[in-house]
Order: sequence, then structure tokens, then C-alpha cells
Amino acid sequence: MLLYSAATVAGFALLIWGADRFVLGAAATAHNLGVPSLLIGLTVVALATSAPEILVSVSASIDGNSPLAIGNAIGSNIANIALVLGATALVQPLSVRSSVLQREMPALLAVTLLCVMLMLNGELSRLDGAVLLAGLFVVMHWLVGLATEPSEADPITAEIEAEIPQTIPMPRALMWLFIGLVVLLAGAKILVWGAHNIAVALAVSDLIIGLTVVAIGTSLPELAVSMVSALKREHDIALGNIVGSNMFNCLAVLGPAALIDPKALDASLLQLHLPVMIALTLLLFGLTYNFTGSGRISRVHGGVLLLVFLAYEGHILGFF
Repeated sequence: MLLYSAATVAGFALLIWGADRFVLGAAATAHNLGVPSLLIGLTVVALATSAPEILVSVSASIDGNSPLAIGNAIGSNIANIALVLGATALVQPLSVRSSVLQREMPALLAVTLLCVMLMLNGELSRLDGAVLLAGLFVVMHWLVGLATEPSEADPITAEIEAEIPQTIPMPRALMWLFIGLVVLLAGAKILVWGAHNIAVALAVSDLIIGLTVVAIGTSLPELAVSMVSALKREHDIALGNIVGSNMFNCLAVLGPAALIDPKALDASLLQLHLPVMIALTLLLFGLTYNFTGSGRISRVHGGVLLLVFLAYEGHILGFF
């Protein structure tokens, strides 16, 4: 058990460091190629920050462990909203000013509903995986258009420009991109091995381990990015990081899992975990969409989200 726990912790450490280097290399490479800052933020960085979840999903599915991959995706979406956003808003209340982000919110809701609709029959088939990956290409194409269409300066553009590395030469950028990817792959493999064996040792399902330990661990990069961005008053990046991650979790994490290792779904997904994910996504939409001229997530909202997360985790772990 000690070995499995050490492997899981080591896997998390490698994923966090590898994700940081991978994002740095990807953003710097794109900048050196002349890609507009907003496009880098909405596509390159957003996809790169979801790399831990994607690689854990692929690694688990290759090992025939799609329940862990599915639990990771659903659990990460729940953790991103309830834990990451809750903790961030508790430290620094968030105001939504970006029109780009306002347009992403309905897209997140649509992607989440698509994901749930495909699961209602109790399985994720290869056809479902293909649909989700097709949705990923549609969303990426839409984001490219959103980032490149002529419009007035959006607040999120200045925030992204302040965060994108401007002076990293191309050889170094490619080096970090490669090193980050290799470390991510190694971390994902070690994490999946450790987490699976912990599940066996504790006699709990891989789905539960994916929804709890793995989901929280792979959400740590999002927690770091959102917290640091909020403290710098970059509110739109703090929230946009969560919105982009959740969209890619539904499409780029569940899609490969279904294609590689299609399986029937555990009944608890439809009875509890998917309804919680939908409810939190709807709550996020209600708090941030521009119905009245200003979206805001207060400290009270943050505290409520954290309490919801603790209650959810406590329930599925059997504490109450």
C-alpha cells in the first residue's frame, strides 16, 4: 500500500510539473510562430492545461480501465467548479467582464449536455467516442473563429498577453514542450498504476478512485492557475481556465476513453455523479452569464461551492 501511495503522489508531482513545462513550451512555441495571443489562450493553453486529464484517460483506457478514465473526467469537472472555483472565489471574488467568456459559457453548457445525453443509455460506445471527438474539432474550429474575428479589445486579451512568455527562443520553447510531454506521459502511467492498485487494496471501485483521488490531483494545475490569476486581478483568465478545462474534459478526455475501451457505465454515474456535474454547470452558468449586465462570483458563492464539494466527496467516500 505504501508503494502504491508513493507512486500516486509521484505521478501527481510529475503531472503538475510536466503540465507547467508543457504549457510554457506550447504557449511560447505558438507565440514564436506569430499566433495571436487570444487564440493561444483559448486553444493552445486551454488544451495544454487539460493534458494531465487527457493523458491519464488514455493511459487508463489502454490498460482496460476506462472506469478510472471516466471518473477522472466527471470528477475533474465537479472539482473544477466546486473546489477550484469555490476556493478561488473565497480568496478573491471574481467579476466576469469578458464578452468572449460570456460566449463560451453557453458552449460549455451545450458540451456538458451532449456528454450526458450520450451516457443516458448506460454506456459509452466507440460511436459515442467518435461523436465526442467530432465535437472537439467543432469546438476548436469555433474557438479559432472566436479568437480571430475582428472586435473591440476584450479584457481577457490583455490578461492572456501578460501571461504568455514573450522572450523564450524557439529551441528552448520546443525543448520544454518535448520535456513536458514526456514527463506528463510518465506521470500519467505511474499515477494510473498507483491509483488502480490503491482501489484494489481498499476494495473500492476504480470509478470512485477516479472521481476522488485522481480527479482532485489532476485538477491541481487548474487550482494553481485560477488562484494565481485571481490574486493578480486577472479574473477572466481564472474563470476561463475552468470553462475551457471542463469543455475539454468532456470531449478530449471522455472521447478517447470511449474509443479505446468502450464499456457499460456504472449505475451511480447516472444516479448521482452526472446530475451533480450538470447542476454545478448550470449554477456556474447562472452566476457568470451576463443576464443583468455583470456576472460575479462572491465569497459567499465560493463558500457554498466548497461546502457542496465537501458534502459530495464525503458522500461518495461513505462518510455520510
